[in-house]
Amino acid sequence: MLEHGGRLLQAAKTYGNAPEAWLDLSTGISPFGWPVPSIPSSVWQRLPEDDDGLVEAACAYYGAMHLLPVAGSQAAIQALPLLRPPSRVGVIAPGYNEHAHAWRRAGHAVETLPASALLADVARFDVVVLIHPNNPGGERFGRAALLACHASLAKRGGWLIVDEAFMDATPQDSLCNEAHHEGLIVLRSAGKFFGLAGARAGFVAAHPGLLEKLRDQLGPWTLNGPTRYVLRQALADCAWQATAREWLHSMSSRLAVVLSRHGLMPTAGCAFFHWWQDARAEAVYVALAKQGVLTRLFDTPASLRFGLPADESGLQRLDEALASLNLKDSSS
Repeated sequence: MLEHGGRLLQAAKTYGNAPEAWLDLSTGISPFGWPVPSIPSSVWQRLPEDDDGLVEAACAYYGAMHLLPVAGSQAAIQALPLLRPPSRVGVIAPGYNEHAHAWRRAGHAVETLPASALLADVARFDVVVLIHPNNPGGERFGRAALLACHASLAKRGGWLIVDEAFMDATPQDSLCNEAHHEGLIVLRSAGKFFGLAGARAGFVAAHPGLLEKLRDQLGPWTLNGPTRYVLRQALADCAWQATAREWLHSMSSRLAVVLSRHGLMPTAGCAFFHWWQDARAEAVYVALAKQGVLTRLFDTPASLRFGLPADESGLQRLDEALASLNLKDSSS
C-alpha cells in the first residue's frame, strides 16, 4: 500500500498526544464540510437504487452529460487500467502516486514525467494521465492545450484522463462538459470539496460506452444508500457551495501568508492546500509533528504539503509552531 495523508492515528502513536489534540493538515480535504443531515432509517434498510436522482443531480453540478458514481475516484483509478490492452502510459509527476501504481500493476508501460514533457510529446503515449490542479505540484492547464492533447490521443484510440479531485473551487476550468467525447475521461471526487472523504464517493465523466464498461468492471452498488442520500442533497445545495468556495479561497490565501512569513514560501498550491519544496522538508515535518501539527511529507522531491486549518485557532497554532522553528533565520 502506498503512503497517503490522513494517517493521524499512526502519527499519534509515533509522536505522542491523543489524536484529538493534533492539528491535522496532512490532507487536501476541506475542513469546511457540508452539514450532513440525519439519515432516515429506511435508507439503511434498502439496497441502493440507480434511479434515485443522484446521477441527475451530479450531471447538473458537474456540467457533464454522462456520469458514473464510484466509490471515490480511487475506485476508477484502479479499474480503468483493466479496460485497455497493454499501453504506453504517461503520468504526471510529481503527482498522486496511485495513478502510476495502478497502471503498472495492470501490466502497462508507464513513464512518470512533468506535465510539460507529456504535453510536448503526446504521440509517444496511448494514455496520458494529468491531475488538474495537480496534487501536490499545483500545475494548471489551459483548456486549449488539454483539448489538443485529447484530440491527438483520441484519433489513435487513446485516452486523456484528467483527475479533477481539486477542481470544485474553480469549476469554470473543468473539462466535464467535454467528457462525452470518446477518449476523454474526467475523474471527480466528492470528498475534497464537500468534506465527505469518509463517504468514499466520486464520479467519472466519460463517453457512455466507456462508462458501461467501467460499470461492468466495478459491479453493482458502488455507492451505498446513505452516501447516495447525502450526496444528492449536497450536490444540489448551491448556496452552501458558493459559501464554501469563498471560504476555501480566503483560507488558502491566509495560509500562504503564514507560511511565507516563516520562510516557507509556497512552491505551488490551490484553494485546498499549499506545497513547499525544500531539502529541509523532513526535518520540518518531524519538528512540527513533535508539536502536534501533522503535515504531508513527500520524499521525491523533498517537500511538504499543508492542508487548510479549520478555523482561526488552527491557523494561529500553525503560526506559533512555525515561529518556534526559526526557519526564516536559518534560510537567510
